[in-house]
Amino acid sequence: MTDEKSEEENFTRIVIGSVATTMVLLLILPMIFVAGKSTYYSAYTEGEGGEVSSLAQVTDFRHSMDQEEGYFVANTMSTPMLVNDWKDPHRTGLMIIGPEKPIAETEADAIYDFVTEKGGKVIVASDGTNANRLAEKFGVTFFDAPLNDENQFWTEYIDGQPSSEGSSWLNVWGLAAVSEDVNEMPPAYLKQGCVDTDVLEENRENCRLPVMFRSPTGMKYEPLPEDSIEQSSEDQRQVKILSTASPSAFIDIKGNGRADDNENPAPGDLALIIRIDYPGITTFDKVSAGSSGIVGANIRELQVTGSIVFVSDEEAFSNRMWTLEEAQNNNMESTCEQQSNNCWLNTVRETYWQGNEEYFSLLIDDMMEHDNTKLAKSIRDDKSQFQIVFDESRHVTGILSAPFVEAMGTVVLLTSNNFLKWLVVLNVGLLLLVAMMVVPEKENWRHIFDLTRFKERPNKLDPSSYRNRVQKALFTKVRVHYDLTRDQMAIKPPAEIQTMIGDPRLVELAYSQSRKYTPQELRQLMVAIRRWGKN
Repeated sequence: MTDEKSEEENFTRIVIGSVATTMVLLLILPMIFVAGKSTYYSAYTEGEGGEVSSLAQVTDFRHSMDQEEGYFVANTMSTPMLVNDWKDPHRTGLMIIGPEKPIAETEADAIYDFVTEKGGKVIVASDGTNANRLAEKFGVTFFDAPLNDENQFWTEYIDGQPSSEGSSWLNVWGLAAVSEDVNEMPPAYLKQGCVDTDVLEENRENCRLPVMFRSPTGMKYEPLPEDSIEQSSEDQRQVKILSTASPSAFIDIKGNGRADDNENPAPGDLALIIRIDYPGITTFDKVSAGSSGIVGANIRELQVTGSIVFVSDEEAFSNRMWTLEEAQNNNMESTCEQQSNNCWLNTVRETYWQGNEEYFSLLIDDMMEHDNTKLAKSIRDDKSQFQIVFDESRHVTGILSAPFVEAMGTVVLLTSNNFLKWLVVLNVGLLLLVAMMVVPEKENWRHIFDLTRFKERPNKLDPSSYRNRVQKALFTKVRVHYDLTRDQMAIKPPAEIQTMIGDPRLVELAYSQSRKYTPQELRQLMVAIRRWGKN
Protein backbone atom coordinates (compact mmCIF):
# COMPACT_ATOMS: atom_id res chain seq x y z
CA MET A 1 0.00 0.00 0.00
CA THR A 2 2.86 2.30 0.89
CA ASP A 3 4.58 1.49 -2.42
CA GLU A 4 1.43 2.33 -4.41
CA LYS A 5 1.09 5.68 -2.59
CA SER A 6 4.74 6.48 -3.24
CA GLU A 7 4.35 5.63 -6.95
CA GLU A 8 1.28 7.88 -7.16
CA GLU A 9 3.15 10.78 -5.57
CA ASN A 10 6.07 10.29 -7.97
CA PHE A 11 3.71 10.29 -10.92
CA THR A 12 2.09 13.54 -9.71
CA ARG A 13 5.49 15.17 -9.34
CA ILE A 14 6.42 14.09 -12.87
CA VAL A 15 3.22 15.60 -14.29
CA ILE A 16 3.67 18.90 -12.45
CA GLY A 17 7.34 19.07 -13.39
CA SER A 18 6.57 18.37 -17.05
CA VAL A 19 3.92 21.10 -17.18
CA ALA A 20 6.25 23.59 -15.52
CA THR A 21 9.14 22.67 -17.85
CA THR A 22 6.95 23.04 -20.94
CA MET A 23 5.71 26.48 -19.84
CA VAL A 24 9.23 27.66 -19.08
CA LEU A 25 10.51 26.50 -22.46
CA LEU A 26 7.63 28.19 -24.28
CA LEU A 27 8.21 31.51 -22.51
CA ILE A 28 11.97 31.61 -21.95
CA LEU A 29 13.48 30.09 -25.11
CA PRO A 30 12.27 32.84 -27.48
CA MET A 31 13.85 35.48 -25.24
CA ILE A 32 17.11 33.51 -25.05
CA PHE A 33 17.28 33.15 -28.83
CA VAL A 34 16.88 36.88 -29.52
CA ALA A 35 18.94 38.19 -26.59
CA GLY A 36 21.81 40.38 -27.71
CA LYS A 37 20.93 40.20 -31.41
CA SER A 38 20.46 43.25 -33.63
CA THR A 39 17.52 43.45 -36.00
CA TYR A 40 18.26 45.07 -39.34
CA TYR A 41 15.75 46.81 -41.61
CA SER A 42 13.07 46.45 -38.97
CA ALA A 43 10.12 48.81 -38.95
CA TYR A 44 10.05 48.85 -35.16
CA THR A 45 13.55 48.29 -33.76
CA GLU A 46 15.79 51.31 -33.28
CA GLY A 47 18.93 49.24 -32.72
CA GLU A 48 21.65 49.55 -30.14
CA GLY A 49 23.75 52.32 -31.67
CA GLY A 50 26.31 52.32 -34.43
CA GLU A 51 25.83 52.76 -38.15
CA VAL A 52 24.45 49.31 -38.93
CA SER A 53 21.91 49.13 -36.12
CA SER A 54 20.58 52.68 -36.41
CA LEU A 55 21.18 54.19 -39.86
CA ALA A 56 20.21 50.96 -41.62
CA GLN A 57 16.84 50.79 -39.89
CA VAL A 58 13.59 51.94 -41.51
CA THR A 59 12.10 53.37 -38.33
CA ASP A 60 12.00 56.88 -39.81
CA PHE A 61 10.08 55.48 -42.77
CA ARG A 62 7.61 53.84 -40.42
CA HIS A 63 7.29 57.00 -38.31
CA SER A 64 6.65 59.05 -41.42
CA MET A 65 3.87 56.72 -42.61
CA ASP A 66 2.34 56.51 -39.15
CA GLN A 67 2.67 59.93 -37.55
CA GLU A 68 3.06 62.30 -40.51
CA GLU A 69 1.05 60.66 -43.28
CA GLY A 70 -1.54 59.12 -40.95
CA TYR A 71 -1.68 55.58 -42.33
CA PHE A 72 -2.53 52.64 -40.09
CA VAL A 73 0.86 50.93 -39.69
CA ALA A 74 1.28 47.24 -38.84
CA ASN A 75 3.72 44.43 -39.53
CA THR A 76 3.64 40.73 -40.40
CA MET A 77 6.06 38.39 -38.63
CA SER A 78 5.14 35.03 -40.13
CA THR A 79 4.80 35.04 -43.91
CA PRO A 80 3.31 37.20 -46.68
CA MET A 81 1.30 34.15 -47.76
CA LEU A 82 -1.49 35.63 -45.62
CA VAL A 83 -1.88 38.83 -47.64
CA ASN A 84 -4.97 37.69 -49.52
CA ASP A 85 -6.81 37.14 -46.23
CA TRP A 86 -6.14 40.63 -44.90
CA LYS A 87 -8.94 43.09 -44.46
CA ASP A 88 -9.43 45.41 -47.46
CA PRO A 89 -6.39 44.25 -49.49
CA HIS A 90 -7.01 47.00 -52.08
CA ARG A 91 -6.39 49.52 -49.29
CA THR A 92 -3.25 47.79 -48.02
CA GLY A 93 0.39 48.42 -48.92
CA LEU A 94 2.93 45.65 -48.20
CA MET A 95 6.51 46.88 -47.70
CA ILE A 96 9.20 44.23 -48.35
CA ILE A 97 12.37 46.17 -47.52
CA GLY A 98 15.75 44.43 -47.56
CA PRO A 99 14.86 40.71 -47.82
CA GLU A 100 17.71 38.81 -46.16
CA LYS A 101 16.55 35.42 -47.46
CA PRO A 102 14.89 34.47 -50.75
CA ILE A 103 11.16 34.84 -51.19
CA ALA A 104 9.70 31.35 -51.58
CA GLU A 105 7.67 30.30 -54.60
CA THR A 106 4.43 29.96 -52.61
CA GLU A 107 4.97 33.40 -51.08
CA ALA A 108 5.66 34.88 -54.52
CA ASP A 109 2.43 33.33 -55.84
CA ALA A 110 0.46 34.79 -52.93
CA ILE A 111 1.89 38.29 -53.46
CA TYR A 112 1.28 38.06 -57.21
CA ASP A 113 -2.40 37.22 -56.57
CA PHE A 114 -2.54 40.00 -53.96
CA VAL A 115 -1.57 42.56 -56.61
CA THR A 116 -3.28 41.17 -59.72
CA GLU A 117 -6.51 39.81 -58.22
CA LYS A 118 -7.08 41.70 -54.96
CA GLY A 119 -5.80 45.12 -56.00
CA GLY A 120 -3.10 45.20 -53.31
CA LYS A 121 -0.12 47.58 -53.28
CA VAL A 122 3.45 46.31 -52.80
CA ILE A 123 6.92 47.89 -52.66
CA VAL A 124 9.90 45.54 -52.94
CA ALA A 125 13.35 47.02 -52.24
CA SER A 126 16.44 44.84 -52.62
CA ASP A 127 20.03 45.15 -53.82
CA GLY A 128 20.36 41.44 -54.63
CA THR A 129 18.50 38.45 -56.03
CA ASN A 130 16.47 37.45 -52.94
CA ALA A 131 13.33 38.98 -54.48
CA ASN A 132 13.80 37.48 -57.95
CA ARG A 133 11.20 34.70 -57.61
CA LEU A 134 8.61 37.40 -57.07
CA ALA A 135 10.08 39.92 -59.53
CA GLU A 136 10.25 37.39 -62.38
CA LYS A 137 6.49 36.88 -62.22
CA PHE A 138 6.19 40.51 -63.31
CA GLY A 139 9.01 40.40 -65.89
CA VAL A 140 11.63 42.08 -63.66
CA THR A 141 15.08 40.75 -62.74
CA PHE A 142 17.45 42.01 -60.05
CA PHE A 143 21.19 41.67 -60.68
CA ASP A 144 23.36 40.10 -57.99
CA ALA A 145 26.12 42.73 -57.93
CA PRO A 146 26.33 46.48 -57.24
CA LEU A 147 25.73 49.07 -59.94
CA ASN A 148 28.43 51.65 -60.76
CA ASP A 149 27.49 54.90 -62.48
CA GLU A 150 30.20 57.39 -63.45
CA ASN A 151 27.65 60.02 -64.54
CA GLN A 152 25.05 59.80 -61.76
CA PHE A 153 26.84 59.57 -58.41
CA TRP A 154 26.63 61.81 -55.36
CA THR A 155 29.51 63.06 -53.26
CA GLU A 156 29.92 63.26 -49.51
CA TYR A 157 30.58 66.67 -48.01
CA ILE A 158 32.94 67.51 -45.16
CA ASP A 159 32.65 70.99 -43.63
CA GLY A 160 30.50 72.04 -46.56
CA GLN A 161 33.06 71.00 -49.19
CA PRO A 162 32.91 67.98 -51.52
CA SER A 163 35.20 65.19 -50.40
CA SER A 164 37.25 63.43 -53.05
CA GLU A 165 37.44 60.37 -50.81
CA GLY A 166 33.64 60.40 -50.49
CA SER A 167 33.10 60.28 -54.25
CA SER A 168 32.09 56.81 -55.33
CA TRP A 169 30.34 55.46 -58.40
CA LEU A 170 28.41 53.24 -55.96
CA ASN A 171 26.61 56.26 -54.47
CA VAL A 172 24.03 56.61 -57.24
CA TRP A 173 21.31 59.22 -57.68
CA GLY A 174 18.34 59.01 -60.01
CA LEU A 175 15.62 61.36 -61.19
CA ALA A 176 12.33 59.57 -60.63
CA ALA A 177 8.81 60.15 -61.91
CA VAL A 178 5.83 59.11 -59.83
CA SER A 179 3.39 57.65 -62.33
CA GLU A 180 4.99 58.05 -65.78
CA ASP A 181 7.55 56.11 -67.76
CA VAL A 182 10.64 58.29 -68.05
CA ASN A 183 11.42 56.64 -71.40
CA GLU A 184 8.17 58.05 -72.81
CA MET A 185 8.06 61.48 -71.18
CA PRO A 186 8.55 64.50 -73.48
CA PRO A 187 11.95 66.20 -73.08
CA ALA A 188 10.37 69.28 -71.56
CA TYR A 189 8.83 67.22 -68.76
CA LEU A 190 12.06 65.32 -68.19
CA LYS A 191 13.74 68.63 -67.39
CA GLN A 192 10.93 69.77 -65.11
CA GLY A 193 11.41 69.27 -61.40
CA CYS A 194 8.59 68.91 -58.92
CA VAL A 195 8.76 72.13 -56.90
CA ASP A 196 7.58 72.23 -53.31
CA THR A 197 4.14 73.60 -54.16
CA ASP A 198 3.54 70.77 -56.63
CA VAL A 199 4.44 68.18 -54.03
CA LEU A 200 2.26 69.73 -51.35
CA GLU A 201 -0.65 69.87 -53.77
CA GLU A 202 0.12 66.28 -54.82
CA ASN A 203 0.71 67.34 -58.40
CA ARG A 204 2.59 64.22 -59.38
CA GLU A 205 2.57 64.44 -63.17
CA ASN A 206 5.06 65.75 -65.72
CA CYS A 207 7.94 66.19 -63.29
CA ARG A 208 10.73 64.27 -61.56
CA LEU A 209 12.34 64.26 -58.11
CA PRO A 210 15.90 63.27 -57.14
CA VAL A 211 16.26 59.98 -55.21
CA MET A 212 19.48 58.85 -53.53
CA PHE A 213 20.75 55.26 -53.51
CA ARG A 214 23.70 53.75 -51.67
CA SER A 215 25.29 50.81 -53.49
CA PRO A 216 22.18 49.75 -55.43
CA THR A 217 22.04 47.00 -57.99
CA GLY A 218 20.43 47.28 -61.40
CA MET A 219 17.17 45.87 -62.72
CA LYS A 220 16.12 44.66 -66.15
CA TYR A 221 12.58 44.47 -67.47
CA GLU A 222 11.51 41.99 -70.14
CA PRO A 223 7.93 42.05 -71.51
CA LEU A 224 5.67 39.12 -70.70
CA PRO A 225 3.29 37.52 -73.23
CA GLU A 226 0.46 39.59 -71.78
CA ASP A 227 2.32 42.77 -72.81
CA SER A 228 1.86 42.10 -76.54
CA ILE A 229 1.18 45.11 -78.74
CA GLU A 230 -2.09 43.61 -80.02
CA GLN A 231 -3.60 43.85 -76.55
CA SER A 232 -4.87 47.38 -76.10
CA SER A 233 -7.50 46.80 -73.43
CA GLU A 234 -7.91 49.43 -70.74
CA ASP A 235 -7.48 46.65 -68.21
CA GLN A 236 -4.09 45.64 -69.61
CA ARG A 237 -1.27 46.05 -67.14
CA GLN A 238 0.88 49.17 -67.37
CA VAL A 239 4.65 48.94 -66.94
CA LYS A 240 6.51 52.17 -66.15
CA ILE A 241 10.23 52.69 -65.66
CA LEU A 242 10.19 55.47 -63.06
CA SER A 243 13.95 55.97 -62.79
CA THR A 244 17.02 54.76 -64.64
CA ALA A 245 20.78 54.87 -64.28
CA SER A 246 22.80 56.65 -66.93
CA PRO A 247 23.57 54.78 -70.19
CA SER A 248 27.19 54.37 -69.03
CA ALA A 249 26.26 52.52 -65.83
CA PHE A 250 27.46 48.93 -65.43
CA ILE A 251 27.04 46.00 -63.04
CA ASP A 252 30.31 45.30 -61.22
CA ILE A 253 30.20 41.51 -61.47
CA LYS A 254 33.98 41.16 -61.10
CA GLY A 255 34.18 43.58 -58.19
CA ASN A 256 36.99 45.63 -59.75
CA GLY A 257 34.99 48.81 -60.45
CA ARG A 258 36.16 48.88 -64.07
CA ALA A 259 33.79 49.96 -66.80
CA ASP A 260 36.12 48.59 -69.50
CA ASP A 261 35.95 45.01 -68.19
CA ASN A 262 33.90 42.96 -70.65
CA GLU A 263 32.63 40.74 -67.83
CA ASN A 264 30.95 43.74 -66.16
CA PRO A 265 27.69 44.06 -68.19
CA ALA A 266 26.65 47.55 -69.29
CA PRO A 267 23.37 47.09 -71.20
CA GLY A 268 22.63 50.82 -71.22
CA ASP A 269 19.09 50.58 -69.87
CA LEU A 270 19.47 49.61 -66.22
CA ALA A 271 16.45 50.58 -64.15
CA LEU A 272 16.48 51.86 -60.57
CA ILE A 273 12.71 51.98 -59.95
CA ILE A 274 10.03 50.05 -61.86
CA ARG A 275 6.29 50.34 -61.33
CA ILE A 276 3.64 47.94 -62.66
CA ASP A 277 -0.10 48.70 -62.37
CA TYR A 278 -3.07 46.37 -62.90
CA PRO A 279 -6.23 48.48 -63.44
CA GLY A 280 -9.78 47.22 -63.60
CA ILE A 281 -9.68 44.80 -60.64
CA THR A 282 -13.14 44.21 -59.14
CA THR A 283 -13.59 44.31 -55.39
CA PHE A 284 -16.17 45.49 -52.88
CA ASP A 285 -16.07 48.55 -50.62
CA LYS A 286 -18.03 51.59 -49.55
CA VAL A 287 -18.62 53.72 -52.62
CA SER A 288 -19.68 57.28 -53.30
CA ALA A 289 -23.37 58.15 -53.61
CA GLY A 290 -25.05 57.33 -56.89
CA SER A 291 -22.96 54.25 -57.76
CA SER A 292 -24.82 51.18 -58.99
CA GLY A 293 -24.49 47.51 -58.20
CA ILE A 294 -25.70 47.32 -54.62
CA VAL A 295 -24.47 44.26 -52.78
CA GLY A 296 -25.08 45.16 -49.15
CA ALA A 297 -26.04 48.10 -46.98
CA ASN A 298 -23.12 50.39 -47.90
CA ILE A 299 -20.97 47.94 -49.82
CA ARG A 300 -20.93 47.96 -53.59
CA GLU A 301 -18.81 46.73 -56.47
CA LEU A 302 -15.74 48.84 -57.10
CA GLN A 303 -12.94 48.97 -59.69
CA VAL A 304 -9.45 49.36 -58.18
CA THR A 305 -5.84 49.18 -59.35
CA GLY A 306 -3.23 46.76 -58.06
CA SER A 307 0.30 48.15 -58.01
CA ILE A 308 3.79 46.84 -57.34
CA VAL A 309 7.01 48.88 -57.32
CA PHE A 310 10.51 47.39 -57.47
CA VAL A 311 13.38 49.48 -56.04
CA SER A 312 16.99 48.46 -56.64
CA ASP A 313 18.26 49.41 -53.18
CA GLU A 314 16.81 48.89 -49.71
CA GLU A 315 18.95 51.66 -48.24
CA ALA A 316 16.87 54.18 -50.17
CA PHE A 317 14.32 53.67 -47.36
CA SER A 318 16.84 53.64 -44.50
CA ASN A 319 17.13 56.25 -41.78
CA ARG A 320 20.39 57.41 -43.35
CA MET A 321 18.66 58.85 -46.40
CA TRP A 322 15.02 59.16 -45.44
CA THR A 323 15.13 62.70 -44.04
CA LEU A 324 17.45 65.54 -45.07
CA GLU A 325 18.35 66.25 -41.45
CA GLU A 326 19.71 62.75 -40.86
CA ALA A 327 21.41 62.72 -44.26
CA GLN A 328 23.22 66.01 -43.49
CA ASN A 329 24.46 64.47 -40.25
CA ASN A 330 26.10 61.81 -42.45
CA ASN A 331 27.91 64.06 -44.93
CA MET A 332 25.13 64.43 -47.51
CA GLU A 333 23.68 67.66 -48.88
CA SER A 334 20.46 68.76 -50.58
CA THR A 335 22.35 70.21 -53.51
CA CYS A 336 25.08 69.14 -55.89
CA GLU A 337 25.99 72.54 -57.29
CA GLN A 338 29.64 72.21 -56.26
CA GLN A 339 30.01 68.96 -58.20
CA SER A 340 31.19 69.17 -61.79
CA ASN A 341 29.44 67.01 -64.38
CA ASN A 342 27.46 64.57 -62.26
CA CYS A 343 24.80 66.84 -60.74
CA TRP A 344 21.07 66.34 -61.24
CA LEU A 345 20.66 70.13 -61.19
CA ASN A 346 22.21 70.14 -64.64
CA THR A 347 19.01 68.43 -65.81
CA VAL A 348 16.25 69.78 -63.54
CA ARG A 349 16.87 73.30 -62.29
CA GLU A 350 16.20 74.37 -58.70
CA THR A 351 15.10 70.91 -57.64
CA TYR A 352 16.88 70.26 -54.38
CA TRP A 353 16.88 66.93 -52.64
CA GLN A 354 14.92 66.99 -49.37
CA GLY A 355 15.47 63.36 -48.39
CA ASN A 356 13.94 60.29 -50.02
CA GLU A 357 10.88 60.75 -47.84
CA GLU A 358 9.60 63.42 -50.22
CA TYR A 359 9.51 61.12 -53.24
CA PHE A 360 8.43 57.82 -51.69
CA SER A 361 5.64 59.42 -49.64
CA LEU A 362 4.29 60.87 -52.86
CA LEU A 363 4.67 57.51 -54.64
CA ILE A 364 2.79 55.60 -51.93
CA ASP A 365 0.07 58.24 -51.93
CA ASP A 366 -0.29 57.78 -55.69
CA MET A 367 -0.43 53.98 -55.43
CA MET A 368 -3.26 54.03 -52.90
CA GLU A 369 -6.89 54.61 -53.89
CA HIS A 370 -7.03 58.23 -52.71
CA ASP A 371 -7.88 59.45 -56.21
CA ASN A 372 -10.53 56.77 -56.85
CA THR A 373 -13.66 58.91 -57.08
CA LYS A 374 -15.90 55.84 -56.91
CA LEU A 375 -14.63 55.11 -53.40
CA ALA A 376 -16.53 56.76 -50.56
CA LYS A 377 -15.06 60.18 -49.77
CA SER A 378 -15.01 59.38 -46.05
CA ILE A 379 -12.54 56.59 -46.83
CA ARG A 380 -10.34 58.01 -49.58
CA ASP A 381 -9.73 61.25 -47.65
CA ASP A 382 -8.90 59.46 -44.40
CA LYS A 383 -5.48 57.80 -44.59
CA SER A 384 -6.09 55.91 -41.34
CA GLN A 385 -8.48 53.76 -43.41
CA PHE A 386 -5.45 52.53 -45.39
CA GLN A 387 -2.88 50.04 -44.04
CA ILE A 388 0.91 50.03 -44.44
CA VAL A 389 2.23 46.59 -43.46
CA PHE A 390 5.97 45.95 -43.05
CA ASP A 391 7.11 42.42 -43.86
CA GLU A 392 9.31 41.33 -40.93
CA SER A 393 9.51 37.67 -42.04
CA ARG A 394 12.47 38.07 -44.37
CA HIS A 395 15.18 38.15 -41.69
CA VAL A 396 17.68 35.31 -41.37
CA THR A 397 17.37 33.27 -38.16
CA GLY A 398 20.06 31.33 -36.31
CA ILE A 399 20.39 27.55 -36.27
CA LEU A 400 18.97 27.28 -32.75
CA SER A 401 16.12 29.73 -33.22
CA ALA A 402 15.10 28.53 -36.70
CA PRO A 403 12.88 25.62 -35.49
CA PHE A 404 11.02 27.89 -33.09
CA VAL A 405 10.61 30.66 -35.67
CA GLU A 406 9.34 28.19 -38.29
CA ALA A 407 6.94 26.64 -35.76
CA MET A 408 5.57 30.05 -34.81
CA GLY A 409 5.29 30.94 -38.48
CA THR A 410 3.20 27.82 -39.05
CA VAL A 411 0.97 28.67 -36.09
CA VAL A 412 0.43 32.20 -37.34
CA LEU A 413 -0.22 30.81 -40.81
CA LEU A 414 -3.05 28.77 -39.30
CA THR A 415 -4.56 31.77 -37.53
CA SER A 416 -3.82 35.47 -37.29
CA ASN A 417 -6.00 35.84 -34.19
CA ASN A 418 -3.78 36.48 -31.15
CA PHE A 419 -6.00 34.54 -28.73
CA LEU A 420 -6.26 31.52 -31.02
CA LYS A 421 -2.54 31.70 -31.76
CA TRP A 422 -1.57 31.25 -28.11
CA LEU A 423 -4.32 28.67 -27.65
CA VAL A 424 -2.74 26.61 -30.43
CA VAL A 425 0.70 27.01 -28.82
CA LEU A 426 -0.57 25.84 -25.43
CA ASN A 427 -2.33 22.86 -27.02
CA VAL A 428 0.91 21.88 -28.75
CA GLY A 429 2.63 22.05 -25.36
CA LEU A 430 -0.08 19.84 -23.86
CA LEU A 431 0.38 17.28 -26.63
CA LEU A 432 4.11 17.23 -25.92
CA LEU A 433 3.35 16.67 -22.25
CA VAL A 434 1.04 13.74 -23.03
CA ALA A 435 3.65 12.25 -25.37
CA MET A 436 6.24 12.34 -22.59
CA MET A 437 3.98 10.34 -20.27
CA VAL A 438 2.80 7.65 -22.69
CA VAL A 439 4.59 4.30 -22.28
CA PRO A 440 4.45 1.76 -25.14
CA GLU A 441 1.96 -1.03 -24.45
CA LYS A 442 3.34 -4.54 -24.03
CA GLU A 443 1.50 -7.75 -23.30
CA ASN A 444 1.17 -8.86 -19.66
CA TRP A 445 2.09 -5.44 -18.28
CA ARG A 446 -0.06 -4.56 -15.32
CA HIS A 447 0.58 -0.79 -15.38
CA ILE A 448 0.12 1.19 -18.59
CA PHE A 449 0.53 4.98 -18.34
CA ASP A 450 -1.63 5.84 -21.32
CA LEU A 451 -3.86 8.86 -20.66
CA THR A 452 -6.07 7.97 -23.62
CA ARG A 453 -7.11 4.61 -22.13
CA PHE A 454 -8.18 5.09 -18.54
CA LYS A 455 -10.23 1.95 -17.88
CA GLU A 456 -8.57 -0.69 -20.04
CA ARG A 457 -6.25 -3.45 -18.81
CA PRO A 458 -3.96 -5.50 -21.04
CA ASN A 459 -5.50 -8.80 -22.09
CA LYS A 460 -3.86 -11.89 -20.60
CA LEU A 461 -2.93 -14.74 -22.88
CA ASP A 462 -5.26 -17.73 -23.06
CA PRO A 463 -3.33 -20.79 -21.69
CA SER A 464 -4.87 -22.91 -24.45
CA SER A 465 -3.00 -20.85 -27.01
CA TYR A 466 0.44 -21.45 -25.46
CA ARG A 467 1.10 -24.63 -27.46
CA ASN A 468 0.09 -23.01 -30.77
CA ARG A 469 2.43 -20.09 -30.12
CA VAL A 470 5.34 -22.45 -29.37
CA GLN A 471 4.59 -24.45 -32.54
CA LYS A 472 4.60 -21.27 -34.63
CA ALA A 473 7.92 -20.28 -33.09
CA LEU A 474 9.38 -23.68 -34.07
CA PHE A 475 8.18 -23.52 -37.69
CA THR A 476 9.46 -19.94 -38.02
CA LYS A 477 12.86 -20.93 -36.67
CA VAL A 478 13.11 -23.85 -39.13
CA ARG A 479 11.97 -21.76 -42.11
CA VAL A 480 14.46 -18.98 -41.39
CA HIS A 481 17.28 -21.46 -40.73
CA TYR A 482 16.82 -23.07 -44.16
CA ASP A 483 16.22 -19.70 -45.87
CA LEU A 484 12.75 -20.57 -47.13
CA THR A 485 9.87 -18.30 -47.99
CA ARG A 486 6.46 -18.88 -46.45
CA ASP A 487 5.16 -20.37 -49.70
CA GLN A 488 8.15 -22.68 -50.04
CA MET A 489 7.69 -23.84 -46.46
CA ALA A 490 3.99 -24.49 -47.02
CA ILE A 491 4.52 -26.94 -49.91
CA LYS A 492 7.10 -29.02 -48.08
CA PRO A 493 5.76 -32.53 -47.15
CA PRO A 494 5.62 -33.33 -43.39
CA ALA A 495 8.22 -36.08 -43.71
CA GLU A 496 10.76 -33.68 -45.18
CA ILE A 497 10.07 -31.09 -42.48
CA GLN A 498 10.50 -33.77 -39.77
CA THR A 499 13.87 -34.62 -41.27
CA MET A 500 14.79 -30.94 -41.30
CA ILE A 501 13.85 -30.61 -37.61
CA GLY A 502 15.71 -33.75 -36.51
CA ASP A 503 15.06 -33.44 -32.76
CA PRO A 504 12.40 -36.08 -31.76
CA ARG A 505 10.96 -33.86 -29.02
CA LEU A 506 10.45 -30.97 -31.42
CA VAL A 507 9.05 -33.29 -34.12
CA GLU A 508 6.47 -34.52 -31.59
CA LEU A 509 5.60 -30.89 -30.72
CA ALA A 510 5.10 -30.09 -34.39
CA TYR A 511 2.89 -33.02 -35.45
CA SER A 512 1.48 -34.88 -32.45
CA GLN A 513 -2.25 -34.25 -31.93
CA SER A 514 -2.67 -36.29 -28.74
CA ARG A 515 0.30 -35.10 -26.75
CA LYS A 516 -0.57 -32.67 -23.93
CA TYR A 517 2.01 -30.27 -22.47
CA THR A 518 2.19 -28.52 -19.15
CA PRO A 519 3.36 -24.86 -19.06
CA GLN A 520 6.67 -26.01 -17.60
CA GLU A 521 7.21 -28.50 -20.46
CA LEU A 522 6.44 -25.79 -23.00
CA ARG A 523 9.04 -23.48 -21.39
CA GLN A 524 11.61 -26.30 -21.69
CA LEU A 525 10.69 -26.75 -25.35
CA MET A 526 11.14 -23.01 -25.94
CA VAL A 527 14.66 -23.31 -24.59
CA ALA A 528 15.27 -26.23 -26.97
CA ILE A 529 13.92 -24.18 -29.90
CA ARG A 530 16.28 -21.31 -29.10
CA ARG A 531 19.22 -23.73 -29.01
CA TRP A 532 18.13 -25.60 -32.14
CA GLY A 533 20.22 -24.96 -35.23
CA LYS A 534 23.26 -23.58 -33.42
CA ASN A 535 25.27 -26.84 -33.67
